[in-house]
Amino acid sequence: MAGNFWQSSHFHQWILDKQDIIKERQKDLKNLSEDDYWKIQIFFANVIQALGEQLKLRQQVIATATVYFKRFYARYSLHCIDPVLMAPTCIFLASKVEEFGVISNSRLITAASTVFKNKFSYAFTKEFPYRVNHVLECEFYLLELMDCCLIVYHPYRALVHYIQDMGPDEQLLQASWKIVNDTYRTDLCLIYPPFMIALACLHMACAIHQKEPPKEHQRDSPRDCRHWFAELSVDLDKILEITRSILRLYEIWQSYDERTEIGPILAKMPKPKSPPTK
Repeated sequence: MAGNFWQSSHFHQWILDKQDIIKERQKDLKNLSEDDYWKIQIFFANVIQALGEQLKLRQQVIATATVYFKRFYARYSLHCIDPVLMAPTCIFLASKVEEFGVISNSRLITAASTVFKNKFSYAFTKEFPYRVNHVLECEFYLLELMDCCLIVYHPYRALVHYIQDMGPDEQLLQASWKIVNDTYRTDLCLIYPPFMIALACLHMACAIHQKEPPKEHQRDSPRDCRHWFAELSVDLDKILEITRSILRLYEIWQSYDERTEIGPILAKMPKPKSPPTK
């Protein structure tokens, strides 16, 4: 593992240009609107989260799995490999990379079957159709695509460091941590360094919890974030770009009823040419 982010394969190979991602996505956008694609991203991030919780994985393992999922579909169309198969495959690989421990094959398939049946039956009319051999084959393609660049840096560590530097504030940490979790429903983890995502989420959390300007005697309180941000040497335009993307996510989320909408969207989604055989 590289000693820091700037020396890592994450930085050198997996910070992508936004326009390249949009270009690669054009095949899928022939069948889907941009909002539909956003909703598919949200949905499968929810699937990965539910799988991780079913398997009692740490949040960092779930986050790494979500990044793997996004990396694959940043390079390939949705019709190349069924996202229903890719989601548990990413969980399977991330659990090994993050040293959580290898999830047994039978446990993974059982968890996937349970989650799809009990939590996402409104989206899927059939049972989880894949078996262990499909997951292992999919893992091979995923490893090949990522060129075995498996170490993922997340915003969580930077976020904790920033809040400690600003002044410990548990409420602010929880609010910004939640926003970081939400960013995995977007492309931000593919485009920006994790420290920038952490700063944008912290800035949003400060805005939410600091509705009124602090009084004079409270200027140095942990909740007064303005001076701390003013002293940063960072590209604020990029922080604002990240913020706009998060706000766009919330805008879609607010008007999105997954239970009624996702079925028809998945029906439009490009499908793999060869369905699995049992």
